[in-house]
Amino acid sequence: MKSNTIKSINPFNGELIKTYELFTDKTVEDTVSKAHETQQDWKLLDIDDRTELLAELSDTLLQNKQMYAELMTNEMGKPISQSIAEIEKCVFLCDFYETNSEELLSDEIIDTEAEESFISYDPLGVILGVMPWNYPFWQVMRFAVPTLMAGNTVLLKHAANVSGCALILQKLFEDAGFPEGCFQTLLVNHNQIESIIADSRIKAVSLTGSEKAGRKIAEIAGRNLKKCVLELGGNNACIVLNDADLEKHLDTIVNARMQNTGQSCIAAKRFIVEAGIYDVFLEKFQKKVSSLKHGEPLNSETQITVLARPDLADDLQKQINDSIEKGAKVIIGNIKKDAYFEPTILTNVTPGMPVFDEETFGPVAAIIKAKDVEDAYELAANSKLGLGTMIFSKNTNDAIDRISAIEDGAFFVNELVKSDPRLPFGGTKNSGYGRELSREGILEFTNKKTVYVSK
Repeated sequence: MKSNTIKSINPFNGELIKTYELFTDKTVEDTVSKAHETQQDWKLLDIDDRTELLAELSDTLLQNKQMYAELMTNEMGKPISQSIAEIEKCVFLCDFYETNSEELLSDEIIDTEAEESFISYDPLGVILGVMPWNYPFWQVMRFAVPTLMAGNTVLLKHAANVSGCALILQKLFEDAGFPEGCFQTLLVNHNQIESIIADSRIKAVSLTGSEKAGRKIAEIAGRNLKKCVLELGGNNACIVLNDADLEKHLDTIVNARMQNTGQSCIAAKRFIVEAGIYDVFLEKFQKKVSSLKHGEPLNSETQITVLARPDLADDLQKQINDSIEKGAKVIIGNIKKDAYFEPTILTNVTPGMPVFDEETFGPVAAIIKAKDVEDAYELAANSKLGLGTMIFSKNTNDAIDRISAIEDGAFFVNELVKSDPRLPFGGTKNSGYGRELSREGILEFTNKKTVYVSK
Protein backbone atom coordinates (compact mmCIF):
# COMPACT_ATOMS: atom_id res chain seq x y z
CA MET A 1 0.00 0.00 0.00
CA LYS A 2 1.41 3.35 -1.04
CA SER A 3 1.81 6.08 1.55
CA ASN A 4 -0.22 9.24 1.22
CA THR A 5 2.48 11.30 2.91
CA ILE A 6 5.83 12.83 1.95
CA LYS A 7 8.70 13.04 4.43
CA SER A 8 11.34 15.74 4.27
CA ILE A 9 14.52 14.44 5.95
CA ASN A 10 17.70 16.38 6.63
CA PRO A 11 20.41 14.40 4.79
CA PHE A 12 23.19 15.63 7.08
CA ASN A 13 21.78 14.39 10.39
CA GLY A 14 18.98 12.10 9.24
CA GLU A 15 16.38 14.00 11.25
CA LEU A 16 12.79 14.34 10.07
CA ILE A 17 12.05 17.95 9.15
CA LYS A 18 8.36 17.61 8.37
CA THR A 19 5.74 15.24 7.00
CA TYR A 20 3.38 16.47 4.29
CA GLU A 21 0.05 15.07 3.14
CA LEU A 22 -0.32 14.33 -0.55
CA PHE A 23 -3.12 16.23 -2.26
CA THR A 24 -6.39 14.40 -2.67
CA ASP A 25 -7.85 14.13 -6.17
CA LYS A 26 -10.34 16.85 -5.21
CA THR A 27 -7.54 19.19 -4.09
CA VAL A 28 -5.73 18.54 -7.36
CA GLU A 29 -8.90 19.34 -9.33
CA ASP A 30 -9.43 22.54 -7.36
CA THR A 31 -5.81 23.58 -7.95
CA VAL A 32 -5.88 22.92 -11.70
CA SER A 33 -9.23 24.69 -11.98
CA LYS A 34 -7.87 27.71 -10.11
CA ALA A 35 -4.85 27.87 -12.42
CA HIS A 36 -7.08 27.72 -15.49
CA GLU A 37 -9.48 30.38 -14.22
CA THR A 38 -6.68 32.72 -13.16
CA GLN A 39 -4.99 32.41 -16.53
CA GLN A 40 -8.06 33.77 -18.33
CA ASP A 41 -7.51 37.13 -16.62
CA TRP A 42 -3.72 36.93 -16.28
CA LYS A 43 -3.18 36.61 -20.04
CA LEU A 44 -5.10 39.86 -20.60
CA LEU A 45 -3.03 41.83 -18.10
CA ASP A 46 -0.74 44.38 -19.69
CA ILE A 47 2.87 43.23 -19.82
CA ASP A 48 3.94 46.28 -17.81
CA ASP A 49 1.66 45.19 -14.97
CA ARG A 50 3.08 41.67 -15.05
CA THR A 51 6.71 42.83 -15.03
CA GLU A 52 6.05 45.26 -12.17
CA LEU A 53 5.38 42.23 -9.98
CA LEU A 54 8.92 40.98 -10.65
CA ALA A 55 10.30 43.96 -8.74
CA GLU A 56 8.27 42.82 -5.73
CA LEU A 57 9.41 39.25 -6.30
CA SER A 58 13.06 40.39 -6.21
CA ASP A 59 12.47 42.36 -3.03
CA THR A 60 10.72 39.43 -1.35
CA LEU A 61 13.56 37.10 -2.28
CA LEU A 62 16.14 39.46 -0.81
CA GLN A 63 14.14 40.13 2.35
CA ASN A 64 13.83 36.40 3.06
CA LYS A 65 17.16 35.29 1.59
CA GLN A 66 18.52 33.72 4.77
CA MET A 67 15.30 31.86 5.57
CA TYR A 68 14.98 30.44 2.04
CA ALA A 69 18.65 29.46 1.99
CA GLU A 70 18.46 27.66 5.34
CA LEU A 71 15.36 25.75 4.27
CA MET A 72 17.12 24.68 1.07
CA THR A 73 20.23 23.59 2.97
CA ASN A 74 18.26 21.64 5.57
CA GLU A 75 16.18 19.80 2.98
CA MET A 76 18.88 18.77 0.49
CA GLY A 77 22.21 19.51 2.14
CA LYS A 78 23.59 22.29 -0.05
CA PRO A 79 26.36 24.33 1.65
CA ILE A 80 24.70 27.46 3.01
CA SER A 81 26.96 29.86 1.10
CA GLN A 82 25.84 28.22 -2.14
CA SER A 83 22.19 28.34 -1.06
CA ILE A 84 22.48 32.08 -0.51
CA ALA A 85 24.14 32.46 -3.91
CA GLU A 86 21.26 30.52 -5.47
CA ILE A 87 18.71 32.97 -4.08
CA GLU A 88 20.80 35.89 -5.36
CA LYS A 89 20.87 34.32 -8.81
CA CYS A 90 17.07 34.14 -8.72
CA VAL A 91 17.05 37.89 -8.06
CA PHE A 92 19.23 38.42 -11.15
CA LEU A 93 16.72 36.35 -13.14
CA CYS A 94 13.81 38.49 -11.98
CA ASP A 95 15.66 41.70 -12.77
CA PHE A 96 16.48 40.46 -16.28
CA TYR A 97 12.89 39.62 -17.17
CA GLU A 98 11.56 42.75 -15.49
CA THR A 99 13.74 44.78 -17.86
CA ASN A 100 13.41 42.69 -21.02
CA SER A 101 10.07 40.82 -21.10
CA GLU A 102 8.18 43.46 -23.04
CA GLU A 103 10.80 43.58 -25.80
CA LEU A 104 11.20 39.79 -25.91
CA LEU A 105 7.45 39.27 -26.32
CA SER A 106 6.86 42.08 -28.80
CA ASP A 107 5.32 41.22 -32.17
CA GLU A 108 7.81 40.36 -34.88
CA ILE A 109 7.02 42.33 -38.03
CA ILE A 110 7.40 40.36 -41.28
CA ASP A 111 7.59 42.17 -44.59
CA THR A 112 5.15 40.62 -47.11
CA GLU A 113 2.74 41.93 -49.73
CA ALA A 114 0.10 42.29 -46.99
CA GLU A 115 -0.82 45.62 -45.49
CA GLU A 116 0.47 44.20 -42.24
CA SER A 117 1.91 40.82 -41.28
CA PHE A 118 3.58 39.77 -38.08
CA ILE A 119 4.08 37.03 -35.50
CA SER A 120 2.11 37.40 -32.28
CA TYR A 121 3.32 35.49 -29.21
CA ASP A 122 0.25 34.34 -27.31
CA PRO A 123 0.36 32.37 -24.03
CA LEU A 124 -0.61 28.70 -24.15
CA GLY A 125 -2.43 28.46 -20.81
CA VAL A 126 -1.59 26.39 -17.74
CA ILE A 127 1.96 24.94 -17.78
CA LEU A 128 3.11 22.13 -15.51
CA GLY A 129 6.68 22.18 -14.21
CA VAL A 130 8.25 18.99 -12.86
CA MET A 131 11.39 20.10 -11.08
CA PRO A 132 14.40 18.51 -9.32
CA TRP A 133 15.85 18.87 -5.84
CA ASN A 134 19.45 19.89 -6.63
CA TYR A 135 18.72 23.60 -7.15
CA PRO A 136 15.34 23.84 -5.40
CA PHE A 137 14.77 27.55 -6.07
CA TRP A 138 16.78 28.28 -9.22
CA GLN A 139 15.44 25.41 -11.35
CA VAL A 140 11.87 26.42 -10.51
CA MET A 141 12.36 30.14 -10.94
CA ARG A 142 14.13 29.91 -14.29
CA PHE A 143 11.13 27.96 -15.61
CA ALA A 144 8.37 29.85 -13.84
CA VAL A 145 9.35 33.51 -14.26
CA PRO A 146 9.54 33.67 -18.10
CA THR A 147 6.53 31.33 -18.36
CA LEU A 148 4.46 33.65 -16.19
CA MET A 149 5.66 36.78 -17.96
CA ALA A 150 4.44 35.27 -21.25
CA GLY A 151 0.92 35.19 -19.80
CA ASN A 152 0.71 31.57 -18.68
CA THR A 153 0.00 30.25 -15.20
CA VAL A 154 2.20 27.65 -13.52
CA LEU A 155 1.70 24.44 -11.57
CA LEU A 156 4.76 23.03 -9.80
CA LYS A 157 5.39 19.38 -9.03
CA HIS A 158 8.66 19.55 -7.10
CA ALA A 159 10.90 16.71 -5.94
CA ALA A 160 9.45 15.09 -2.82
CA ASN A 161 12.51 15.72 -0.63
CA VAL A 162 12.20 19.51 -1.07
CA SER A 163 8.47 19.83 -0.41
CA GLY A 164 9.10 22.64 2.05
CA CYS A 165 10.80 24.63 -0.69
CA ALA A 166 7.94 23.81 -3.05
CA LEU A 167 5.32 25.24 -0.71
CA ILE A 168 7.31 28.31 0.26
CA LEU A 169 7.86 29.08 -3.43
CA GLN A 170 4.10 29.40 -3.86
CA LYS A 171 3.98 31.70 -0.84
CA LEU A 172 6.85 33.72 -2.33
CA PHE A 173 4.86 34.51 -5.47
CA GLU A 174 1.71 35.28 -3.50
CA ASP A 175 3.58 37.50 -1.05
CA ALA A 176 5.03 39.39 -4.03
CA GLY A 177 1.51 40.21 -5.22
CA PHE A 178 0.95 37.67 -7.99
CA PRO A 179 -2.75 36.78 -8.19
CA GLU A 180 -3.71 33.54 -6.45
CA GLY A 181 -3.61 30.77 -9.01
CA CYS A 182 -0.68 32.19 -10.98
CA PHE A 183 1.81 29.90 -9.25
CA GLN A 184 0.66 26.85 -7.30
CA THR A 185 2.43 23.83 -5.86
CA LEU A 186 1.08 20.30 -6.20
CA LEU A 187 2.03 17.65 -3.63
CA VAL A 188 1.21 14.58 -5.71
CA ASN A 189 2.52 11.14 -6.65
CA HIS A 190 3.52 9.79 -10.06
CA ASN A 191 0.09 8.36 -10.84
CA GLN A 192 -1.55 11.70 -10.18
CA ILE A 193 0.98 13.44 -12.43
CA GLU A 194 -0.04 11.25 -15.36
CA SER A 195 -3.68 12.29 -14.90
CA ILE A 196 -2.70 15.94 -14.56
CA ILE A 197 -0.75 15.90 -17.83
CA ALA A 198 -3.74 14.29 -19.56
CA ASP A 199 -6.05 17.08 -18.35
CA SER A 200 -7.11 19.26 -21.29
CA ARG A 201 -6.48 22.41 -19.24
CA ILE A 202 -2.75 21.60 -19.00
CA LYS A 203 -1.21 22.85 -22.23
CA ALA A 204 2.46 21.88 -21.84
CA VAL A 205 5.04 20.38 -19.50
CA SER A 206 8.56 21.41 -18.55
CA LEU A 207 10.76 18.81 -16.86
CA THR A 208 14.20 19.17 -15.39
CA GLY A 209 15.38 15.78 -14.21
CA SER A 210 16.90 12.47 -15.15
CA GLU A 211 16.91 10.87 -18.58
CA LYS A 212 14.59 8.16 -17.25
CA ALA A 213 12.11 10.73 -15.96
CA GLY A 214 12.32 12.65 -19.24
CA ARG A 215 11.44 9.59 -21.30
CA LYS A 216 8.42 8.89 -19.09
CA ILE A 217 7.13 12.47 -19.15
CA ALA A 218 7.69 12.72 -22.92
CA GLU A 219 5.76 9.47 -23.40
CA ILE A 220 2.77 10.72 -21.41
CA ALA A 221 2.89 14.17 -23.05
CA GLY A 222 3.14 12.56 -26.49
CA ARG A 223 0.07 10.41 -25.91
CA ASN A 224 -1.83 13.58 -25.05
CA LEU A 225 -0.28 15.76 -27.79
CA LYS A 226 1.24 18.15 -25.27
CA LYS A 227 4.39 20.12 -25.89
CA CYS A 228 7.22 19.47 -23.46
CA VAL A 229 10.62 20.95 -22.72
CA LEU A 230 13.12 18.46 -21.31
CA GLU A 231 16.28 19.47 -19.44
CA LEU A 232 17.82 16.11 -18.59
CA GLY A 233 21.10 14.63 -17.41
CA GLY A 234 24.56 15.69 -18.47
CA ASN A 235 27.99 14.12 -18.79
CA ASN A 236 29.88 17.30 -19.54
CA ALA A 237 33.46 17.08 -20.72
CA CYS A 238 36.09 19.51 -19.50
CA ILE A 239 38.89 19.58 -22.07
CA VAL A 240 42.22 20.77 -20.68
CA LEU A 241 44.77 21.33 -23.45
CA ASN A 242 48.55 21.63 -23.17
CA ASP A 243 48.49 25.42 -23.30
CA ALA A 244 45.81 25.84 -20.60
CA ASP A 245 46.61 28.44 -17.94
CA LEU A 246 46.16 26.31 -14.82
CA GLU A 247 47.26 29.07 -12.45
CA LYS A 248 44.43 31.22 -13.74
CA HIS A 249 41.70 28.63 -14.22
CA LEU A 250 42.29 25.78 -11.74
CA ASP A 251 39.78 27.09 -9.18
CA THR A 252 37.16 27.31 -11.91
CA ILE A 253 37.95 23.79 -13.12
CA VAL A 254 37.61 22.34 -9.60
CA ASN A 255 34.42 24.29 -8.95
CA ALA A 256 33.02 22.98 -12.23
CA ARG A 257 33.01 19.50 -10.68
CA MET A 258 32.59 20.08 -6.95
CA GLN A 259 30.01 22.87 -6.59
CA ASN A 260 26.78 21.69 -4.95
CA THR A 261 28.83 18.64 -3.83
CA GLY A 262 28.93 17.56 -7.47
CA GLN A 263 25.15 17.41 -7.82
CA SER A 264 24.66 19.40 -11.00
CA CYS A 265 23.60 18.26 -14.44
CA ILE A 266 25.99 20.76 -16.06
CA ALA A 267 28.97 19.94 -13.84
CA ALA A 268 32.23 18.86 -15.45
CA LYS A 269 32.21 15.09 -15.07
CA ARG A 270 34.84 13.89 -17.55
CA PHE A 271 38.19 15.72 -17.47
CA ILE A 272 39.88 15.09 -20.80
CA VAL A 273 43.46 16.22 -20.42
CA GLU A 274 46.03 16.44 -23.21
CA ALA A 275 49.07 14.25 -22.57
CA GLY A 276 51.61 17.07 -22.32
CA ILE A 277 49.90 18.67 -19.31
CA TYR A 278 48.35 15.53 -17.80
CA ASP A 279 50.79 14.91 -14.92
CA VAL A 280 50.94 18.57 -13.87
CA PHE A 281 47.17 18.89 -14.07
CA LEU A 282 46.54 15.76 -12.01
CA GLU A 283 48.92 16.89 -9.27
CA LYS A 284 47.43 20.38 -9.02
CA PHE A 285 43.83 19.17 -9.35
CA GLN A 286 44.30 16.56 -6.61
CA LYS A 287 45.89 19.10 -4.28
CA LYS A 288 43.06 21.59 -4.81
CA VAL A 289 40.30 19.00 -4.36
CA SER A 290 41.97 17.70 -1.18
CA SER A 291 41.97 21.23 0.27
CA LEU A 292 38.20 21.70 -0.01
CA LYS A 293 36.59 22.29 3.36
CA HIS A 294 34.18 19.58 4.52
CA GLY A 295 31.64 20.15 7.26
CA GLU A 296 28.12 20.97 8.36
CA PRO A 297 26.01 22.46 5.55
CA LEU A 298 24.98 25.45 7.71
CA ASN A 299 28.62 26.43 8.31
CA SER A 300 29.47 29.32 5.97
CA GLU A 301 33.00 27.93 5.44
CA THR A 302 31.80 24.53 4.21
CA GLN A 303 32.44 23.68 0.55
CA ILE A 304 31.72 19.94 0.52
CA THR A 305 28.95 18.25 2.44
CA VAL A 306 26.49 15.38 2.07
CA LEU A 307 24.53 14.29 -0.97
CA ALA A 308 20.80 14.91 -0.89
CA ARG A 309 19.87 11.31 0.02
CA PRO A 310 21.74 8.15 1.10
CA ASP A 311 20.56 6.20 -1.95
CA LEU A 312 22.31 8.70 -4.20
CA ALA A 313 25.60 7.86 -2.49
CA ASP A 314 24.83 4.17 -3.01
CA ASP A 315 24.29 4.75 -6.74
CA LEU A 316 27.58 6.63 -6.98
CA GLN A 317 29.42 3.86 -5.17
CA LYS A 318 28.12 1.28 -7.64
CA GLN A 319 29.24 3.34 -10.65
CA ILE A 320 32.72 3.68 -9.17
CA ASN A 321 33.01 0.02 -8.21
CA ASP A 322 31.92 -1.08 -11.68
CA SER A 323 34.50 1.25 -13.22
CA ILE A 324 37.26 -0.05 -10.94
CA GLU A 325 36.44 -3.58 -12.05
CA LYS A 326 37.04 -2.42 -15.63
CA GLY A 327 40.41 -0.87 -14.83
CA ALA A 328 39.84 2.58 -13.33
CA LYS A 329 42.19 3.60 -10.52
CA VAL A 330 41.20 5.55 -7.39
CA ILE A 331 43.62 8.39 -6.63
CA ILE A 332 41.75 9.85 -3.65
CA GLY A 333 38.34 9.36 -2.07
CA ASN A 334 35.83 6.58 -2.63
CA ILE A 335 34.71 6.67 1.01
CA LYS A 336 30.99 6.60 1.71
CA LYS A 337 28.98 6.94 4.91
CA ASP A 338 25.19 7.33 4.77
CA ALA A 339 24.61 10.35 2.48
CA TYR A 340 28.24 11.47 2.58
CA PHE A 341 30.60 10.67 -0.27
CA GLU A 342 34.18 11.86 -0.14
CA PRO A 343 35.42 13.77 -3.21
CA THR A 344 36.92 11.15 -5.49
CA ILE A 345 39.38 11.24 -8.38
CA LEU A 346 39.63 8.31 -10.81
CA THR A 347 42.30 7.82 -13.47
CA ASN A 348 42.81 5.20 -16.19
CA VAL A 349 39.23 5.97 -17.23
CA THR A 350 38.19 4.81 -20.69
CA PRO A 351 34.96 4.60 -22.72
CA GLY A 352 32.83 1.67 -21.57
CA MET A 353 33.20 2.49 -17.88
CA PRO A 354 30.17 3.91 -16.02
CA VAL A 355 32.19 6.99 -14.96
CA PHE A 356 32.87 7.73 -18.64
CA ASP A 357 29.54 6.72 -20.18
CA GLU A 358 27.03 7.73 -17.51
CA GLU A 359 26.16 10.79 -15.50
CA THR A 360 27.77 10.69 -12.06
CA PHE A 361 25.74 12.84 -9.68
CA GLY A 362 28.22 13.58 -6.93
CA PRO A 363 31.81 14.68 -6.23
CA VAL A 364 33.54 12.23 -8.58
CA ALA A 365 36.03 13.36 -11.22
CA ALA A 366 36.96 10.97 -14.03
CA ILE A 367 40.34 11.86 -15.57
CA ILE A 368 41.03 10.75 -19.15
CA LYS A 369 44.37 11.22 -20.92
CA ALA A 370 44.11 12.41 -24.55
CA LYS A 371 46.93 11.86 -27.02
CA ASP A 372 46.46 15.26 -28.67
CA VAL A 373 43.89 17.97 -29.42
CA GLU A 374 42.04 15.88 -32.01
CA ASP A 375 41.79 12.97 -29.61
CA ALA A 376 40.55 15.27 -26.84
CA TYR A 377 37.64 16.57 -28.93
CA GLU A 378 36.76 13.06 -30.12
CA LEU A 379 36.63 11.79 -26.54
CA ALA A 380 34.53 14.77 -25.48
CA ALA A 381 32.03 14.14 -28.28
CA ASN A 382 31.81 10.44 -27.32
CA SER A 383 28.67 10.68 -25.20
CA LYS A 384 24.97 9.96 -25.53
CA LEU A 385 24.36 13.13 -23.51
CA GLY A 386 24.77 16.67 -24.78
CA LEU A 387 24.34 19.48 -22.26
CA GLY A 388 27.65 21.29 -22.49
CA THR A 389 31.39 21.18 -22.98
CA MET A 390 34.11 23.40 -21.56
CA ILE A 391 37.54 23.94 -23.10
CA PHE A 392 40.55 25.43 -21.32
CA SER A 393 43.17 26.73 -23.73
CA LYS A 394 44.95 29.97 -24.59
CA ASN A 395 44.16 29.34 -28.26
CA THR A 396 40.59 30.59 -28.19
CA ASN A 397 40.48 30.99 -31.96
CA ASP A 398 41.10 27.28 -32.44
CA ALA A 399 38.42 26.48 -29.86
CA ILE A 400 35.91 28.67 -31.70
CA ASP A 401 36.77 26.92 -34.96
CA ARG A 402 35.83 23.62 -33.31
CA ILE A 403 32.37 24.62 -32.04
CA SER A 404 30.63 22.38 -34.57
CA ALA A 405 32.77 19.40 -33.47
CA ILE A 406 30.68 19.16 -30.32
CA GLU A 407 26.91 18.66 -30.59
CA ASP A 408 26.16 19.90 -27.07
CA GLY A 409 23.78 22.70 -26.20
CA ALA A 410 26.59 24.81 -24.71
CA PHE A 411 30.25 25.41 -25.52
CA PHE A 412 32.21 27.38 -22.91
CA VAL A 413 35.82 28.44 -23.41
CA ASN A 414 37.94 29.11 -20.30
CA GLU A 415 34.85 29.06 -18.10
CA LEU A 416 32.60 26.45 -16.52
CA VAL A 417 29.26 25.69 -18.13
CA LYS A 418 26.57 27.66 -16.30
CA SER A 419 23.07 28.93 -16.84
CA ASP A 420 22.53 32.67 -17.27
CA PRO A 421 19.19 34.49 -17.76
CA ARG A 422 20.68 36.34 -20.74
CA LEU A 423 21.61 33.15 -22.62
CA PRO A 424 19.47 30.22 -23.78
CA PHE A 425 20.01 26.98 -21.86
CA GLY A 426 19.31 23.41 -22.94
CA GLY A 427 20.73 20.21 -24.32
CA THR A 428 20.87 17.83 -27.26
CA LYS A 429 20.82 14.05 -27.71
CA ASN A 430 19.71 12.28 -24.50
CA SER A 431 20.03 15.51 -22.54
CA GLY A 432 16.67 16.59 -23.89
CA TYR A 433 15.29 19.35 -26.08
CA GLY A 434 13.84 22.82 -25.87
CA ARG A 435 15.41 25.87 -24.27
CA GLU A 436 15.03 27.84 -21.08
CA LEU A 437 16.05 31.43 -20.30
CA SER A 438 16.75 34.40 -22.57
CA ARG A 439 14.38 35.03 -25.51
CA GLU A 440 14.10 31.36 -26.37
CA GLY A 441 12.91 30.53 -22.86
CA ILE A 442 10.16 33.11 -22.67
CA LEU A 443 8.85 32.04 -26.10
CA GLU A 444 8.86 28.27 -25.42
CA PHE A 445 5.33 28.26 -24.04
CA THR A 446 3.74 30.66 -26.48
CA ASN A 447 1.70 30.17 -29.61
CA LYS A 448 3.71 31.72 -32.45
CA LYS A 449 0.66 33.05 -34.24
CA THR A 450 0.91 34.28 -37.82
CA VAL A 451 -1.16 37.43 -38.39
CA TYR A 452 -1.82 38.59 -41.96
CA VAL A 453 -3.86 41.72 -42.68
CA SER A 454 -4.82 42.65 -46.24
CA LYS A 455 -6.84 45.60 -47.54
